[in-house]
Amino acid sequence: MPSTIALPAVQAATTARRSRPTDVTGALLARVTEGDQWAFAELYDTVAPRALGIATRVIVDRQFAEDVVQEVFLEIWQKAARFDGSRGNGTSWILGLTRNRAIDRVRAEQAARDRDLAIGSRDWIAVVDDVSDNAEAAEDKRLVERALRVLPEAQRMTVQLSYAGYSHSQIAARLGIPVGTVKSRLRSAVTRLREEFGVDAV
Repeated sequence: MPSTIALPAVQAATTARRSRPTDVTGALLARVTEGDQWAFAELYDTVAPRALGIATRVIVDRQFAEDVVQEVFLEIWQKAARFDGSRGNGTSWILGLTRNRAIDRVRAEQAARDRDLAIGSRDWIAVVDDVSDNAEAAEDKRLVERALRVLPEAQRMTVQLSYAGYSHSQIAARLGIPVGTVKSRLRSAVTRLREEFGVDAV
């Protein structure tokens, strides 16, 4: 016959388990609201890996995903009081913040690519228009090819990618250079092309 001596201990352990907060992350957020750095560190160690997984799935680029997670946890440290436990648990709240921030980052990157493409197209259309004013249409292709040959190889590759429809960001990724370098090369190439075509800078 099983002994009943250990029954009170079992009941005590069961009661203890029931008394623990079911939303551990929510409890940590409450402590972060009070400025508890230890709670914030534990919160980060507990939830950040899952947040990074979500951000990476949305953005794909791991570096951008890591940036998003850092931004989210900075926001949590500053504004943890915004968490409302009555509307869900803490983990879901943090992962929701991460997903929304990652989507915002994707949209911002797309807008930047579209803007780069629009600016690049406008600049090169202006050059072509200037060329048309200074050469016969039948000679445009020959003049462009001649002008491209006088450009340094790095500038020529950048120009060719721009003509192919790549944005500044895409060219930078393809050539492994900063976006600023791409823009600098294109500006220098425009100046050289204008000189080659005998077009005055506007």
